[in-house]
Amino acid sequence: MKLVDNIFVTEDVTLFSLCDSPADISHMAEVFKMIADAGIDVDMISQFPLSGSSSGFSFTVSDKDFVPVLSIASELRSRSPKTKISVSSGNSKITVSGEAMRGTPGVSAGIFKAAASVDADVRMITTSEIEIAMLVVNSDVDDVVEAIKKEFC
Repeated sequence: MKLVDNIFVTEDVTLFSLCDSPADISHMAEVFKMIADAGIDVDMISQFPLSGSSSGFSFTVSDKDFVPVLSIASELRSRSPKTKISVSSGNSKITVSGEAMRGTPGVSAGIFKAAASVDADVRMITTSEIEIAMLVVNSDVDDVVEAIKKEFC
């Protein structure tokens, strides 16, 4: 049975991380509402664990939306001065998907092993039952894709 049906790459992705921000879902809702109101599409989202009254989260947008999102993040920081903003552009998202991945143990292990085998700089990971997405620096994309194909195809 073929586990992986598709491997596709989304280029020119910027990662924003907001650390030490209020640990409140209404704060996250406000952040993403501001971004949506600016007409910007958010792709990957990952939340950090709570640490007291603070939390953090990361999200990705297209590199073309870097400046508007940075402006929004700066506005948010002025409202919550303890918030730290980290930005990383020049990344690509590698998405591995397949219906047979659902309920199959070891798929993520194989994908992460493939990325590790080429010493990839992985910046973020998101998953669902039938999809694993990794944000990697642009220079690692081809090697990671080839390693995943070698592992699964």
